[in-house]
Amino acid sequence: MSKVREARASATRNRPPRLPPRWFIVLAWHGHRALVRVTRGRLGLWRPKPDGWGALRLTATGRRTGRPRPVVVGYFEDGRNLVTMAMNGWGAAEPAWWLNLQAHPDAIAQTSDGARPVRARRAQGGEREQLWSRWAEIDKDLDAYAALRPAETAVVVLEPGDTAGPAAELAGSPEGGTP
Repeated sequence: MSKVREARASATRNRPPRLPPRWFIVLAWHGHRALVRVTRGRLGLWRPKPDGWGALRLTATGRRTGRPRPVVVGYFEDGRNLVTMAMNGWGAAEPAWWLNLQAHPDAIAQTSDGARPVRARRAQGGEREQLWSRWAEIDKDLDAYAALRPAETAVVVLEPGDTAGPAAELAGSPEGGTP
């Protein structure tokens, strides 16, 4: 490899990852959520690949309104748990869905396999480190993206919920578990 090529390759490796403009990220979120809603989950949701992430529709209860608030997020499976990150497209603010889950941890996770009640919690300590490492295997730029945020990115664990709680009622509603 020539010295010029080596210098370019080195500069590319040391450059922080580039994100699309914020307006594009927000537009993509809205488009993806609309696709899932319009197709009733037939398009836009997928299971994680062994070396990748999947997409699920998470319906939480609004912390102020008490109404169902659906969002599409990336995830991977950790045993029976689903794991996602509260990253808000690597923006500075916490995502609204994570603030909603902190107020009302019971929610509905709809994967390509169907809807199920879940209970959200923040991963802490060694568990967070282990789950973060797993995400880093999926996304090689994870640490660089996380460095763009002013606060630590929460790793959110969605554990199987009970079938008699508020999430089970949400699953039966038209705006809840079925898009």
